[in-house]
This record gives sequence, C-alpha cells and structure tokens, in this order.
Amino acid sequence: MTAYLRAAANVLVHVPDLVRYGSKPWRETIRNDHAPSEVFTDLRPFGEAVDYAPNQAFIGNLPPENLGEIQAPWYENPSAGASPMGVFGEILPQGSFYALLEAADQFGLIMLDRGRFVPDAVGSESAAALLDINQPTKEYGQEDISGRIERGEALPLFQDGNLVGCASRDHDADESLDARILLENLSAKASGAYALSRLLTQEGIAPEQVEYVISCSEEAVGDRYNRGGGNLAKAIAEMAGCVNAAGVDVKSFCAAPVYALVHAAALIEAGVVGNAVVVGGGSMAKLGMKAYFHLEKGMPVLEDVLGGVAFFLTGDADAGPRVNLAIAGRHAAGRPSTPQGLAEALVRDPLARAGRKIASVDKYAVELHNPEIMLPAGAGDVAAANYRMLAALAVMGGEIAREEIPGFVETHGMPGFAPTQGHIPAGVPFLGHALERMRTGRLGSTMVVAKGSLFLGRMSRQADGASVLIEA
Repeated sequence: MTAYLRAAANVLVHVPDLVRYGSKPWRETIRNDHAPSEVFTDLRPFGEAVDYAPNQAFIGNLPPENLGEIQAPWYENPSAGASPMGVFGEILPQGSFYALLEAADQFGLIMLDRGRFVPDAVGSESAAALLDINQPTKEYGQEDISGRIERGEALPLFQDGNLVGCASRDHDADESLDARILLENLSAKASGAYALSRLLTQEGIAPEQVEYVISCSEEAVGDRYNRGGGNLAKAIAEMAGCVNAAGVDVKSFCAAPVYALVHAAALIEAGVVGNAVVVGGGSMAKLGMKAYFHLEKGMPVLEDVLGGVAFFLTGDADAGPRVNLAIAGRHAAGRPSTPQGLAEALVRDPLARAGRKIASVDKYAVELHNPEIMLPAGAGDVAAANYRMLAALAVMGGEIAREEIPGFVETHGMPGFAPTQGHIPAGVPFLGHALERMRTGRLGSTMVVAKGSLFLGRMSRQADGASVLIEA
C-alpha cells in the first residue's frame, strides 16, 4: 500500500497577553525584578496580526512567493482588510483561545471569571466544534482567581488589560506541574486540537474516522518521575473527538514534523492503519523569543502567535499526492552536522539513490522562518541560507553553473513565512500550498526538509534532520 497526503491545515492563535510567559520574556522579567504584567503590555491588536502578510501566507490566502513583491518591512505594509479565515487555515483571537484552554483542561487548572471573560465571536466552526465536545465543568469568580494568584499558586490571565482568569499549578513541589509548564502544555494541546479540528472540518472528515494521531509538538508533558513522557497525541485526539484513534509523540526538536510524516506514511504502507494524522501544537515557550531585539529597533513584537499544523495521510489512491518513502532522507549519527553535511544527507543522497538530480524537485520546503523576525536578532535569513546551500550542491554536482544560483533559489525556493515556533516552520507549512498546486497541475513535486538542534538538550553535540519527497 502507498501513503497519500489528502489534506493540510495551518492555524495561528494570536495571544499577546501570553507573550510575557514565553521563556525569554519570563526569564528577563525575573532577572530584572519586574512583575510579568509590567512587560509587553503594548502589543499588536488582532486585526494587525491578521493583516500581516506572512500570516496570510501561512493560512493559505497568499502564495509565499508573493511576499517578495511586498515592500519591506512587511509589518508596515499590511494586507489591509485581510480575512482570518484562510484557504487551509485560520487565525484565532486570544479570547477564543482562552475558551479552548479551558476546554483542554480536565483538572481545574484554567480558571476563567465568567463575570469578566467574554470569548471573542469569530465564527470559527473548528473552534466551536471543540467547545461543543469539551464543556467546562465548573465556574469561577474573581475571589477564587485572585486568591490563587496571591498565594503564588497561579499565573494571571489578562484580556484587554483586565484580569479574567488564571492558570494554576497542580503540585507545590513538582516543577513539571508548575503553573507555567502546565500552561505551556495546555497551550500545545489546545492549539494542536484546534489545528486538527480545522483539518477535519475543512475536509468533511468525521473525527471517528481517524485511526492514528502522531504529535510532533515540542512540549514536555509529564511529571517529576517522567518529564516529557507524553502522550500529547492521544490527549489531542480525545479533545478533537477522535474516539477511535490511538497515537504517540515523535520528538527530534525541529525535525520532528518530517519524522512524523515519514512514520505516519510507513504505518499506512505497512498496513498497520488505513489513515493517520500528524499534528503539531504551538510552543508558548517561544513567544517573544526575539521580542527585545524588535522593541530595540522600534518594531512591533512579531512573535505573538502560537502556530499549529495538521496533516491527514491515507492509503486511498484518489486522495492526493503520494508520500514517496523511497526518497526519504536521514542524518546518520556518524555524519557531520555542518550545513553541507546535512544538505548532502537529506537532499543529495536520497535523490541520488533514486537516480534523480537536485534540480528535479520543483519546490523545496525547508526551514521557513519568517526573516523579518530573525534578521533583527542577527539570526540571518534561514530559508534563504538553506536554498543557497542546495544550489551550491547542485553546482558541485554539475547540474547548474555558479551564476545560475540566484535563479535556482528563486525557482526552487520561497521566502520564509512561518512564525518562529521551532517545529512549526520545519518545511511543513508549505504543504497546504503544495496540495492546492498539485491538484491543479501547477506543481509536480516538493521535498520537505527539516533539521533539529539536538545539542540544545546537552545529550549530544550533533544536529539531526529528516526529509521526504511528496509528488503528484
């Protein structure tokens, strides 16, 4: 059996009042002895986040290549009047997400004051479906919420400058059940379930039809005895009403989404399941990661959104393009972790084994970090650097001349457009665009390439990576 990619969904959740709980802002407020509420109070309103062109590319309303035609900086040239509803995604405001957080919580951790909290009315069928399935079991008042915050048991949740709720810890001596960690994990669960709900809604797939769910999120769900044990995939499946689905988490830092696609396709090809969903929820820890650089340069804080992705794979040959597991790249433990070494292992070598050239792939979907977020922090244009590396390999292989490098990058690449959410930019946000183009005959193939920074965990000095070819 062959695995086919039937559907893709990308979602964004605008959470300006959660930026203060990102890892970098949280550490800075503690270091400088600020209360979290004193930092990051002047953030983008929802409309500006919707009108931001890279966000429109993320949800499918704008081809990524068109970003090159928009004058920089993009935040000063918005897509005025843009819609939060996209071709294969949507953008959710913070108030609606707070309601999803409450729906994701089964332990009384998220407390919303019904007298002050009013969910945003956005008409999201995907979010509404989750709220229908998961109803809150208890109502709280301001006294309950303020008491927990004053005792140091909870983090305040704000909306439009007002205290509307809190996120509580669930153990006074277990750092894995600390309030901020639990909020981080619930954010990944809620945004992942939102992405999955959008996927099922847009494709008319009943949740009961899903057989397997693989989470590629960056969360570390667990307790003091098993930090990161999981299983967020099953929690997301439950929240989305996928009652017949089992599942598991796949971890490899930013390479996880592509590993998850390969694993899902392999399960289908082996006949273990007839279909599988790959889902990734957002990373609260990465909110505001480069915000101080943005503020220093007079920019708005652009890292104010959580990302979410979901992909439906099936053995049905009529579903869409196939996931070609014969051309799947992997980075072995003995190979160098240099940019060239990774590019050779993930792109050149798997293509060469199949007798294909680098230039034979129509579009490469690499780490698609939004450069407008990265460049002010001195992190470079990640997507452009990856495409230049692939072009250099094509030169070394005699496929193109050196002077053809810019043309190769323009033809086979695209500007980065994904928020800096770690695993979210890892090639896969392009799959919605790729599906649309393949179904209309405008694209024949795309190779999704992702790299993972294993050295961040201090268990190895290596990087990692995975790739796979998807073709009509």
